[in-house]
Amino acid sequence: MEDRQIKLIWDFRGESAQNTAKHHKIHLEEYVLAQNLKLNITGNLTLNDMHAIAYLVVTESEMISVRDALKPHRGEVYTAKE
Repeated sequence: MEDRQIKLIWDFRGESAQNTAKHHKIHLEEYVLAQNLKLNITGNLTLNDMHAIAYLVVTESEMISVRDALKPHRGEVYTAKE
């Protein structure tokens, strides 16, 4: 059975939320390469002027170790159509 994909999410709020989320994405990309993760799906998204997110998608089997290392604010099952 194939691993589900889990989207780990970091929330940033305030006037600098967009820039912080963009910067955090760079570190997530570096982490993917350094840890040789199975997936290379990262991103950032502005939800409104005062709230932005950065995210990293991992396989369910990798989720616990990545979650413990990077401490995301939340997670959800990822579907590729997002």
